[in-house]
Amino acid sequence: MRKTLTLIFIVIITIGSVCALVHYLKMDGFAFAWALNFLLMLGVLAFTESLKSQLTSSYYNEKGWERRGKIYEHVGINFFRKLLVWIGWEKLNKKSAPVEKNTNALMNLGYQTKKAELGHVIILFIVLGFNVFVAFKFGVLKSLWLLILNVLLNLYPIFLQRYNRPRIERAINLSKRR
Repeated sequence: MRKTLTLIFIVIITIGSVCALVHYLKMDGFAFAWALNFLLMLGVLAFTESLKSQLTSSYYNEKGWERRGKIYEHVGINFFRKLLVWIGWEKLNKKSAPVEKNTNALMNLGYQTKKAELGHVIILFIVLGFNVFVAFKFGVLKSLWLLILNVLLNLYPIFLQRYNRPRIERAINLSKRR
């Protein structure tokens, strides 16, 4: 019951914050798109941390068309990975959560990829809704910042989690054999 109330409270606070953002910033600019994404990231992070689900859905399993990540390589995931290194995200991420070389640490890393993917999927659809609304209300050109940031801050991170998870699972299997 307490967990449910916590999750409801997080959703209410996030919705209230987004309403305040809509009220105080013009929805057709870069500042709104940037603030919306990061506000939602904060809310979804709190939600997924409180959810504490095992995330065992078959959705997280590698699909046939994803084998070896070739589809993600074709859409530029390696460039996106280099971009994360270039802006310092990888260094910051490794510093705050270093990966140890044992099975439990790898299993935790796999779980973290699922949690990150869930968060980015939720944000992707919420921002997509705002994107469609802004496109109809203000025009397609005014909605481009929402679209561009949604792709960079949500779609590519989803691709990255789906690209990395099978590699982590192979490492887990190798670690278990030893």
